[in-house]
This record gives sequence, C-alpha cells and structure tokens, in this order.
Amino acid sequence: MPDLKKAEYRFFFGGHDLEMTEIQALLSEIELGDRIVDFGLPWGARASAYQAEITAALLRGETPVLIELEDDLPAGFDRDDIISIDHHGVRAGAERPSALRQVYDLVGVNRRLAWTRRRALVDANDIGHVRALRAMGATPDEVRAIRDADRMAQGVSDATERESRRAIAAAEHRGALVIVRSSAPTSSAIVDFLLPEYGGPGADEVLVVMPDKVAFFGRGSVIEDLKSVPGCWYGGALPNFGYWGAMLEGSSAEEVVERVVAYFDGMSNVVVR
Repeated sequence: MPDLKKAEYRFFFGGHDLEMTEIQALLSEIELGDRIVDFGLPWGARASAYQAEITAALLRGETPVLIELEDDLPAGFDRDDIISIDHHGVRAGAERPSALRQVYDLVGVNRRLAWTRRRALVDANDIGHVRALRAMGATPDEVRAIRDADRMAQGVSDATERESRRAIAAAEHRGALVIVRSSAPTSSAIVDFLLPEYGGPGADEVLVVMPDKVAFFGRGSVIEDLKSVPGCWYGGALPNFGYWGAMLEGSSAEEVVERVVAYFDGMSNVVVR
C-alpha cells in the first residue's frame, strides 16, 4: 500500500459548501490536510486564481487536484498532469459521483477509509438535495442537520434566513411552480425553508429571483431548456431533477421568469435574449 502521507497530490479548493468542508475533513483524517491550498474563493471560482501555486506544485513533481474549479488555465498546462474533480455542468448527473466521492476514491480507498453514513448523507445532499436524502432513508432530524450544516458552510447569515422566510410568505404560486422574490443574495435558505422538514408547505418546482441572479430548482426538462441562457450554471441529479442559475437582473431576469412560467402554463414560445 502506498504511503499517502507522502502522496504526490496537492489539492486546490473551489467555493465552500458542506461537501467541500467534508472533503477537507476526509483529507485531514488521512493526514493530507497540509496538502490543501484554499484561498476561500466564492462559488464559480477558477483555477487561474491558483496558477502560481499550481505551477509550483508541478515543478515539485506533484499532481494538482482541482476541486470544483473551472479550468481556465493557459493552454501551456498539460492536462494529463492535472486531475479535475467536479459534479457541475456537463459532469453533473444522478449516476455520476459527487466531488466528495471522487476524492474518496482517489485517496481514501487505498487507506481503507470508512465511507461513513455522514459521508453518504453529504454525498446524497450534494447530488440530489433532499430528494436524495429521503431516498436513502434520512430522518427529518438528519435532513435538517445536513441542510443546517450546508447553509453554515456556505456562510448564509441570520439576516438572509430572516429575509428568506419573509420572501416565502409572499411567494406566488403558478400551479406546481412556486416563485419567490427575495432581496437575499442566495437561494439556499429559501429552498430549505419550503421543506416540510422545516415546517414549510413543500415545493417540487421553485423559481427564486434575487437582486442579481435567478435560480430554478426542479425538473430536468426545464433545466435542459434553460441551458441556452448565456453564462448559466447547473447541476444536481440530472436528467430528472436538479438546479440551474444565472447572473441576471432587470428585464433579463424577468424574461427567464416568463420563460419558466410559460413552461408550467403549457407554453414554450417565450425566448430569452
């Protein structure tokens, strides 16, 4: 068995959520915590933020492991020398491994590291959110514990949670679609507090309009249609269910609202420009 204390890997972290926190804990458990490079970057972070550090790792003969970082490194970098781990965009899907599972398979299996229930819950949450947690038999207490920990890891504030509850109370219902307009900067708490586990009414299709972005959570057919919006991101348990988002405001945001509403009203002739 190789001595992974002397492993050739150097791990570069993208934006923080519960999964990234669990990856950090996993690496620390097998004494690879000192091989993490983490600048505390936001979601959507790019590998170029670590370009100097990645170059230095390669010069030392190490293998850089990019975790949820968009690869915008110059063409001169040999991708055969770099490992990219992600579960977003084209790499998303219900049958594809989460970033946590990919890291575990890379460095945990050879150390016979346990795939604990905690890790299984974090894995399910990252791929399929609460649908996946329920499918694996998570109790309401486990669902709340995982979701609370995820919001904490994302840095969701008490003020954001209060605004999320206010916005939910004023939500618009269009058949199966729930439209929530919020001044909060993130949709995490809104999606959580709609859940029955938090005393919410439950919602399978949610559209959230924030000051600078729009997010949709629900069926994959809507997400497939919204992939045409420039600069968007998406993931989850596709092709059945997942999430989608884009930095949009003003009329551009309202065009997406119209497009999603039209889908649920049985129409699909509204085009986002």
